[in-house]
Amino acid sequence: MAPEEAWYKSSYSGGSGNSCVEIADLRATRGVVGVRDSKDPSGPALQFTPAGWSSFVTLAQSGEVDFGGA
Repeated sequence: MAPEEAWYKSSYSGGSGNSCVEIADLRATRGVVGVRDSKDPSGPALQFTPAGWSSFVTLAQSGEVDFGGA
């Protein structure tokens, strides 16, 4: 999906290493934002449109959704 150097760890990822999310901002080149699990970098990645990414971040920041993280 994106070269390794494009991925960076979210500032909201847990510090314990158990819930690390990486993001690749590809809006300028591919029109999407990529999200993957840093513990499985060769695994699947989500792709958000810019509008979808904005909505997802707003929802995640609201605290109204339980993402099931344990």
